Amino acid sequence: MDDVSGNVSKQWNKHHAVYMSNASMPREMLEKEFCICFVSSSLHASPMEIIKGVKESIRAAADEGIVAYDCKYKDEVMLIPYGLFEAGDNPMQAEECSHGGLHCNYFCRTCKVGGMTSMKQSDEGYLKLFEIGELHQPEETIQQILEQIELSKLSGGTTKVQNAVSSTGTCDTTSASIVNCLLECRKHLWKREPGKPAINEQEVRQTLEREFEEMLGGLSVEDHINPLLSMTGLNIHQDMPTEILHTILLGIVKYFWGQTIWILDKAHLVKTFQARLDNINKDGLNSPTLGAEYICWCSGSLIGKHFKSLAQLMPFLIYDLVPSAVLNGWTVIGQLVVLLWHTRIDDVKEYLVRYLPQP
Repeated sequence: MDDVSGNVSKQWNKHHAVYMSNASMPREMLEKEFCICFVSSSLHASPMEIIKGVKESIRAAADEGIVAYDCKYKDEVMLIPYGLFEAGDNPMQAEECSHGGLHCNYFCRTCKVGGMTSMKQSDEGYLKLFEIGELHQPEETIQQILEQIELSKLSGGTTKVQNAVSSTGTCDTTSASIVNCLLECRKHLWKREPGKPAINEQEVRQTLEREFEEMLGGLSVEDHINPLLSMTGLNIHQDMPTEILHTILLGIVKYFWGQTIWILDKAHLVKTFQARLDNINKDGLNSPTLGAEYICWCSGSLIGKHFKSLAQLMPFLIYDLVPSAVLNGWTVIGQLVVLLWHTRIDDVKEYLVRYLPQP
């Protein structure tokens, strides 16, 4: 699921769209357009409202089964679908697992790495940021969301909810409307009108409870929180691959490229770099042409394919043009990119032995 523009023109017209693929198919088939199934799109519905309908459809199909014909074995089969993982960019994935994002003390949507600012700024705390923390669990996230709803009923609820979001990293957009309504309702009740006695805390709490029951509309509170947290067969915190396009190419590589081209420009070495880029052997790349002139003179307008090629070529182009620290950085980036875009595995057993850590 992701947000896309509904316009043919460049003017942005935000829609949320959901697509689905059969994960059991080979990668070569998954990349084909006819193997990607359009599920839903809406200009007005929120992402979690769309996902709730998708979840109910998958659950109904799994409960009843889908009878089909297997052309290979020439027999009738029953398909039982389930969610394998959820794909999207980083902001969308944070919303899908009810996470508050990078501004929280615990900024990772997968594990509990992080802590208070004072701890992260210490030497010991900084080193722990590069270690895997305790994994988030959907049951724990649900409990934290329920606690935030209860905090919104208390005096000083706004500050208490903000502190809870910052300290745990949990921020559920589905139940946010309930929390905000309760907070606004409490402020309105506490607003004293001239000539009328102030309402005591007990009466305020009773009124909030009635408002809360009306907002639930006869459903349980679990029906008003993130539906993916309770989806059968899916752990939304772990079954969500990192979106490497924005995280790596348009993140780390993009900003490292910006610093490097600035160094080259200050040293008047951009033309030397362009000449090397234009004449380097491109046989090992999937790109037939790099467009050296465009890359050098439109350095701030590059896209993913440019950064993917540059990440593999930079150490061979700038070995004597930049400081050693910058060269070492590009060498590490090149090694990382090759491992991340390892799209073809000829021998799975050998790959698992070579690249995955052993228990």
